[in-house]
Order: sequence, then C-alpha cells, then structure tokens
Amino acid sequence: MKALILGGGGREHALLYSLKKSRVITEAIAAPGNGGISEMCPLFPLNILDAKEVTDLARSQKIDLVVIGPEAPLVAGVADALRHQGILVYGPGKEGAKLEGSKAFAKNFMKRQNIPTAPFDVCSDLDEAKKALVKRTPPYVIKADGLAAGKGAFVVSEMKEAEKIASELLVERRLGEAGQTIVVEDFLKGYELTAMAVTDGKSYRMLPLSQDHKRAFDSDEGPNTGGMGAYSPLPQVSESLINKIEREIIAPTVEGLKAEGRDFIGTIYAGIMVHDGDPYVLEYNVRFGDPEAQVVLSICDVDWGDLFTACCSGTLEEFGEIKAKTTAVGVVMASGGYPGSYEKGYPIEGLERLKDREDILVFHSGTKKAEGKFFTDGGRVLTVVGLADDPRQAREKAYHAVSSITFRDAHYRRDIAWQAFV
Repeated sequence: MKALILGGGGREHALLYSLKKSRVITEAIAAPGNGGISEMCPLFPLNILDAKEVTDLARSQKIDLVVIGPEAPLVAGVADALRHQGILVYGPGKEGAKLEGSKAFAKNFMKRQNIPTAPFDVCSDLDEAKKALVKRTPPYVIKADGLAAGKGAFVVSEMKEAEKIASELLVERRLGEAGQTIVVEDFLKGYELTAMAVTDGKSYRMLPLSQDHKRAFDSDEGPNTGGMGAYSPLPQVSESLINKIEREIIAPTVEGLKAEGRDFIGTIYAGIMVHDGDPYVLEYNVRFGDPEAQVVLSICDVDWGDLFTACCSGTLEEFGEIKAKTTAVGVVMASGGYPGSYEKGYPIEGLERLKDREDILVFHSGTKKAEGKFFTDGGRVLTVVGLADDPRQAREKAYHAVSSITFRDAHYRRDIAWQAFV
C-alpha cells in the first residue's frame, strides 16, 4: 500500500516513522512535511485544508491510505472528500470532527451521553457570559468554542478579568469566529492525563495513557504551549483508574457517536482531569496529540499500517489489546521566546550523532532542510524521545540526547515526566 501523511509537525514525523516500519506500507509521501520528514519520503507542498488539492494529489499519486495528522483538515471535511473518491482515510469526517471543532458541541455531546465533565454553560452574548460567571467561584474557566490553535482556553482568578476576556471574545471578536460562542465551566482541580483510543466506529482499542506538559517552563509555570514534552505509559496510574476511564469515557464516546449516526474512523483523544480520584473530560481531540503521538506511537507493540487499515475497513475487532513494549519520554526543544514571538532560520547541530541510535528518536516539528543542513523553522523545533525499560532511564536518555543538540536560543523544560517520580 502507498500512504500519504497530511501535516508537517512532530506528530506527522512520528506517524511516518511508524508507518515506514509496517509490513503493509510499501511507499509513503507527505504533504507538506518538514525537514526531518524530507529525509524519509518525498514532500508535496499544498494547502492541506483544500479538499480538492488533497484529493487531486492522492489520485495522481495512486494513494491507498491517507493518514490525517492535524485537526484543521478534519474539521474542514477533507476526510469526507477523500472517502468520496474511494480512498481509505484514517481520520473522521466533518460530523465526527465536531468533537474537537466545537467545544459547545463536545460539552453537549458529553451531557447527552452521560460522560463525566465539568458543569458548564454555553454563551453566545456577553449578558449570558456574565450570568454564567456569577454562578461560579474562582478560578473562572472560559473556552472559545472553535479551533484557536491552542489559544482559546483561559483560567483566571478575578471576576473582572473573566468578564474582560468574555467581552474580548464575544464583542471584540479577538479570536474571530472561533470565539463567537464561548463555554464557561467549573474549574476542576487535580492532575491531567491523555487517554487515546483508535476506532473503526464500532470497535475501539485503548492506547497506553500519556501525560503532556503544556506550560512553557519548569514546575508547570509560564504560558500554555502546544506541549513541551510527554511520556508514556504512566506508572503512577492504577489499573482501576484506567478501567474507569475506558468504561466511563472511551466506551460511551464510541457508542454515543455511533448512536447519533456520526461515522468516526480515527483517534479519539480525551484530555482528562483526575479530580478527587475520578476522571473528567476537559476536551476532546479527534487525532493524535502532539507531543503525545511521538511517545505513544513509539512504544506500542503493533503494526500501525495494519491497525490503521483495520480501522478504515471496519475490522478492528480482529485486533487484540494494544500494549506498551517499553517506556518513552519525549522532550520538546523549542525556539527561544515560544509560545510568543521567536526568530527562526538558525542552524541545528548535533543531530548526526543520534542518527543510528535505536533507543533515541528525534522527531522534527519546525525544521527545514537546505544545502544538506537543518535549520529552525518554527516554535517547537524537535521532540527528542528516549526509550528504555522504565521512565527514569528513558528520561535520562532523552535529556542526554537533548544536551548533544544545539541551536541558538534553544529552550526546553528540564522536568518532563516529573509526576512519574512523585
């Protein structure tokens, strides 16, 4: 089979790496890709939100399987257009992608399906927002309804500031259409984790739990980012909690989508807050997380080409339980200033020393390759993954590898996986 990977980040590099190891994938291409991906397959620059461009490429390249990495093309309905052409697609259509494309839809879906989540109000004007805020105690949680590139969630301690944010979103349209409706919800205190499952719309298979690190600086301080590192599996999470997550969240999500007639082939991602020992859904994604994909894809004892094909053909029930064969810790190396403004175009040194290591994987996010050299080309530049039998060894390997890579103003957290050792 010939595969096309849509996207150009670390997640897509990890997807390509995993598919290249599959016995059923004989050839692969990527669009638009990045510097690291360019070393593994041909790249095709195109607008991945344009369904016609994507389907034209898939048809001209005789693609059998398309794996869609980011959320935006899924929400835009690119998977629907490809399926209309008879091409296998790992990723939900537009109706299923509403779980991520609309926070209001997701919250109401959870309410209909009795899936645990924080109490909430959906507000479309400032008066509604003020009434929803008055009902709550600080800290106040406000979320833009639509896709906002990780900039649509706010947690503030003062009512005045909460009302200001609501006004900026609903009146001043600070985030455009993404913020024309907002969700105001109760604050839940606890610790976060990520539960992902693959599904063919009927059956599902859980993947090992992972934990992302959203804040830019050590000790979970600083602004939110797209993710500064992740690890998997989670040794501190009990089997009973894993079973509860599956029973109360993943299973009813798959069943609810099916009952509502929303065809869903792909990854269900539940961002979970464990509050007083119980799991609550903070958000859904409809694709692999980034950087969670870089660690989870690397440790599962499965042929990913086989698995994605089974999801697309409705035969996932033939697969057994998916288990972790090792432990992974991934550290994101970012450009200085990220997630704010940053410079790019700096040369990256030291990658060649890690190239042939089986216990170290380096996935490119924001890089470009020119004249045989790699240069920084984004906020998150690399995810460096260490593999070992336990998280402590994996972490040591990851940070040792990070120390051998250099580029100007490189920034990374030094406490990834800290909760595994508490």
